[in-house]
Amino acid sequence: MFNLVHFLLFVLHHLLQAQALTLPQDISALKAFKSSIKQSSIPSWSCLASWDFSDDPCAVPHRTRFICGVSCSPDATRITQITLDPIGYSGQLTPLISQLSQLTTLDLSDNYFFGRIPSSISSLRNLQTLTLTSNSFSGSIPDSVTALKSLETLDLSHNALSGKLPKSLNSLTSLKRLDLSYNKLTGFLPKLPFNLLELALKANSLSGYVSKSTFDGLTRLEVVELSDNSFSGTLGAWFFLLPSLQQVDLANNSFTHVEISKPAGGNSDLVAVNLGFNKIEGNLPASFADYPMLSSLSLRYNRLRGAIPLGYSKKKSLRRLFLDGNFLIGTPPAEFFAGDTEVTGSLGDNCLRGCPANSQLCSPRQKSYAICKRAYSGKPRS
Repeated sequence: MFNLVHFLLFVLHHLLQAQALTLPQDISALKAFKSSIKQSSIPSWSCLASWDFSDDPCAVPHRTRFICGVSCSPDATRITQITLDPIGYSGQLTPLISQLSQLTTLDLSDNYFFGRIPSSISSLRNLQTLTLTSNSFSGSIPDSVTALKSLETLDLSHNALSGKLPKSLNSLTSLKRLDLSYNKLTGFLPKLPFNLLELALKANSLSGYVSKSTFDGLTRLEVVELSDNSFSGTLGAWFFLLPSLQQVDLANNSFTHVEISKPAGGNSDLVAVNLGFNKIEGNLPASFADYPMLSSLSLRYNRLRGAIPLGYSKKKSLRRLFLDGNFLIGTPPAEFFAGDTEVTGSLGDNCLRGCPANSQLCSPRQKSYAICKRAYSGKPRS
């Protein structure tokens, strides 16, 4: 008898779920979302093609309707996720997306959405993941996006977004991952959210200094990717002392000076640094050798002078070292060419003497004496 009652309750529960009605405003928003997509870009076998509104979107089981692309709340009344398949849907993101007030994930990546990101997106107060990467969105990033206090991941990379970054970006207090790479963004870096773990702004047209106030309080930041922009000036010693920093890529900018201090207590998680293709002057920063876990360092094609610090060759963790394309002088440390060395990279295209021609590290060959002489306004000193 007990088992029979259990079974009947189970059947009744699933019947109620099957008959559950999604909130009308959510259905209206889904209809508007689908109608804003060009019909010709919706293959018959795609997720969007299965959105047949003769059935309830949250009905269980879905059978042949709403087979993918949407997820619902446990009580089958609200849409909580839209995650489209990356098959080339073309259209605009409807402002009526704002009606999906329980949405936690919106992922339209690797399609052909175009036009502006609607400012009404600020109504999605429960949104945790907004991923619009690899589309053709244009215009500026709406300031209203900073109202999304639950947002943890914001990925708008590989679009055609322009204009400046929202000034109140730091109000995204839950944000952990920000990727705006490969757009057309301009202007300075505003103050960043203090919970950020990963920052990627590669391949834009951002400029100005990288200031301490921008990164103030970012004790959890692990990854910084700002390559291929127009940042300039001095990169202060504070930067590499950010307590959780692991990977840094600032290549292809216009930095002129870099200040490096020893890590506090000799402790640092820094693993990889790329400062190549800038305009950095002065001597090679010897203090990089004091970062215990550093395994990859690139300072290639800058305007660096002087000798290679001996500490670089004694650093056991170092596996990749690119110093080519500078004006380094003297004889490179012999440890780099010992039979048991594991360092790869390049010391070529400098003004070094005695760099073994048969070593891969010494490729390409050194600059001519005439170029080195001009660089040092006379005979280069050892």
